[in-house]
Amino acid sequence: MKKLGFVLFMLALALMLGGNALAQNVGDNSVYFVSYYSNANTTGAPDAVVRAINDGDQATSAIEGVENGPLWAAFYIFDDSEELQSCCACLVTSDGIVSESVNKQLTSNEITARAERTRGVIKVVSSSTNDPTNPIAAPGLRVWGTHIQATTNLPTQKGPFFVTETEFADANLGKVELGNLALSCSYGLTLGSGYGLCPCTPEDHDF
Repeated sequence: MKKLGFVLFMLALALMLGGNALAQNVGDNSVYFVSYYSNANTTGAPDAVVRAINDGDQATSAIEGVENGPLWAAFYIFDDSEELQSCCACLVTSDGIVSESVNKQLTSNEITARAERTRGVIKVVSSSTNDPTNPIAAPGLRVWGTHIQATTNLPTQKGPFFVTETEFADANLGKVELGNLALSCSYGLTLGSGYGLCPCTPEDHDF
C-alpha cells in the first residue's frame, strides 16, 4: 500500500511538473489588434496615445549591438464612416516601445485632407516589414491605448473628460482582411498625393 501511494505521488508530481513546463512553452501568437478612438481633435479634450511594445518573440541569438528581432506596428486608421483615413508602419525593436499620438500623428495627415476626425477605429498588424501596403504578419507586438471619455454629449458642452486605458482587443486576421488593409492603404496613399501617411515617433521619444 505504501508503495502504491508513493507511485501515485510521483505520478501526480510528474504530471504537475509536466503541465507547468507545457504551460510555460505555450505563448500567445497574436498578430492583429483592434480598438477605437473617441473625442479626438476636440476642444478641451486631452490627446489619446497608442503604445506598442516588442516582446522579443522574433529575437535571435545575434551578438549584442546587432539589430535583433525588429517588428513594425502597421497602423490603419478608419473614421466612423468605415473609411480608411491614414496608415503607416512604425518600427518597434526587440524590447522596445513606440508611442503614437492620436491627434498629432494617427489622425494628423488624413487621406481626404478634410476636417480632422473625432472618432473611429484603429487597427494594428504586428508586421515583419516596414511597408503598410504589404504587411507580413509576425507575432511579437502588444498594444495598449488610452481613450478620452466625455461625461456629457451636449452640442454646446462635451466635457469634462476622463482618460481610460485598455489593451487592444486580440482579433482574428484572415487573408481577406489583411489584403483589404494593404490594398486600402496602397490606394489611399496613391490617391492622397502625400496625404494619408501617418508619421511615427522615434522609439526613444516616448511620451
